[in-house]
Formats: sequence, C-alpha cells, structure tokens
Amino acid sequence: MNTARVRTSEILLQQENYYSDRDYVQNPLKEENQVIEGYFQKEISQKAMAIRKVNKTLCGLLGIAVIVAFISYYFSMSNELVLNKLSRQISSLNEENAELQNNLDRLKSFNNVDSKMMQYNMLQKAAKVIEVPAVVSKAPVEQKTDMTASFNWSVGY
Repeated sequence: MNTARVRTSEILLQQENYYSDRDYVQNPLKEENQVIEGYFQKEISQKAMAIRKVNKTLCGLLGIAVIVAFISYYFSMSNELVLNKLSRQISSLNEENAELQNNLDRLKSFNNVDSKMMQYNMLQKAAKVIEVPAVVSKAPVEQKTDMTASFNWSVGY
C-alpha cells in the first residue's frame, strides 16, 4: 500500500500551487541561456500598493497618537504631583491656623474678661490693711465618718 506516498505527493502539489500564487515564484521558467538565477518577487498590483500605503499611513498616525498619549500622561502625572504637594502644604497650614485661632480665642477671652473687670471696678486694691487677732472657737469640730455602702462580693456572674 502506497497511500502515504500518494498523499504526500498530493500535498506537495497543493503546496506548489499555493506558493505559486504568492509573492515569490516557486518554480521559475528554465531557459537555456538564463543570465540571472534566483527567486524574484512578483509584480505588485496597484490595489496592493494602495492598501500598503494606507496601512503605513495609519501605522504612522497610530504611532504619533501613542507618543502624544505618553507625553500627555507624563504632564498629567507631573501636575498631579504638584497638586499633591500643594494639598499637603494646605493641610499643614490649616492645622497651624487652627492652633493659632485657638490661641487667639483664648487671648481674646482673657482680654474681654480683663476689660469687663476694669469696667466694673470689681477688682480693686485694698486702701488699707486691717489686722485682726485670731478668734478662739468654742464649737468643737466634728469628725466626718466615711459613708460608703458595704458591697458584698460574689463569685460568678
């Protein structure tokens, strides 16, 4: 049974037909006085050339778009870094302002109390000092007792 040989020869014939329709000629014509030998590219049709030009143009435009996207991404990331830095500075300034505002409020309240006390003359220096002898107390001082409720400890819940 030589079915394998027949099949391989059919496959080879199909491959030859396949490659003869492609860009390179598989079996060039043999001439007796052939000057140049080798495989030569087939003539390209105008449709194929136009498609190739369109593809190259689109590839160029796509490359330019990718480069522009990378450049814009770089600038957006640098702007985001600047914004993050400014945000941290603003947060620290807000905290510092809150502390300063608390100090200012405390000083204002002290100043308000002081001005009110001066307005009503509630704090005056004594004009003269009077010395009084110590008074002997006849009432006995009572001792205070601890009034705690007794607490019974229990084990468990």
